[in-house]
Amino acid sequence: MVQFESSVKHVPYTQERVYTKLADLNNLASVRERLDAIKAQAGGKVEDLSFDQDSLTLKVQGINLTLRIIEREPMKCIKFEGDKTPIPLNVWIQILPVSDAEAKMKVTIRAEVNAFMKAMVSKPLQEGVEKLADMLALIPY
Repeated sequence: MVQFESSVKHVPYTQERVYTKLADLNNLASVRERLDAIKAQAGGKVEDLSFDQDSLTLKVQGINLTLRIIEREPMKCIKFEGDKTPIPLNVWIQILPVSDAEAKMKVTIRAEVNAFMKAMVSKPLQEGVEKLADMLALIPY
């Protein structure tokens, strides 16, 4: 089991607004228009993005990754589980208030990998968790 955490990202929106937007992935439709900018920022590694209320599918370097929401802790945390991912993994988005008008968030990825795989996946997962947090921080909530 390996775990990777993003740095803490500050967003200029309330904890409630951030949570409400992310708890229903259909709210990310507004991000679709910005997908080209997000793709460019991700160095061309993100090829496609689709979602419904409870799941998000990314195509990264030819591999489809589906994350499904398995738990919502109102205003604080949204937990995802990998669905048919190459390795078993979970993702958490934690949201905490900073002030009445600002929140902070952190993304955590936990993956089940053996010692051999750990060496191969550590760098991409650490980069991935940081890029995901950067993307989430850019969303207009």
